[in-house]
Amino acid sequence: MVVSTDLLLEGRHFRRDWSSGYDVGRKAAAQNLADVAAMGATPTSIVVGLGIPADLPLEWLDTLTDGFADECAAVGASVAGGDITRCDLVVIGVTALGDLGGRAPVRRCFARPGHVVAVAGRLGYSAAGWALLEAGAPVDSAPLRAAVEGHRRPCPPYASGPQAAELGASAMLDVSDGLLQDLGHIAEDSGVRIELDPQAFAVAEPVAAAAKELGADPLEWVLTGGEDHALAATFPAGVRLPAPWQIVGRVVEGDGVMVYGREIGQRGWDHFG
Repeated sequence: MVVSTDLLLEGRHFRRDWSSGYDVGRKAAAQNLADVAAMGATPTSIVVGLGIPADLPLEWLDTLTDGFADECAAVGASVAGGDITRCDLVVIGVTALGDLGGRAPVRRCFARPGHVVAVAGRLGYSAAGWALLEAGAPVDSAPLRAAVEGHRRPCPPYASGPQAAELGASAMLDVSDGLLQDLGHIAEDSGVRIELDPQAFAVAEPVAAAAKELGADPLEWVLTGGEDHALAATFPAGVRLPAPWQIVGRVVEGDGVMVYGREIGQRGWDHFG
């Protein structure tokens, strides 16, 4: 069994004027279920702690719990219980549990020189959607709406976690704080350097459309945007990776994370910024 826990705070991780209760429930469950999948486990259940204002509309709370339940149902998991108390703002604590099926968990410390780096799932959606909402930009096309929905409700590739474990992944995590920053944890824990090829990343249409609307660099969102909860992993060279896994780099001797031919400023989410 594996366990993961995380917090969401109103005003820090979500805004009620941007996201419905249902959106927030899906997002809160997803970010924890993705952590479980990133250890190579199948999610089984979550427990939820809630702090809510006394004047929170009952409808918002009802749709929040619906969001928890529906995200869990998408992976065959359930909401096993929780607790609730009064608070000045909405605070959500989720703990997720998962079943390894007899395998050892995939950790972050066994990437080795010669291994390849691969990703599965969306990258850049949440950052693009956040940027559109923050700018107050008109969201008047299907690609722009998809970017905003990607911010409100991530879509982790849950099945790819256990799949990667079966394929022999040497290290893995979910992309919660930005790909560069999160891969930095694998590089540090494994004592290696990770080199990424920017040409290997496909920029999805919603991300490209948002970048065009705002005059931004879409690859910057792909590399540094958080909260998509894609999976990033390293594998021994020669492993045949099925879709949706895409090789984007390699592991070499050294330290840190490098992107060929690019200078990167902010590398991801700062929890205390």
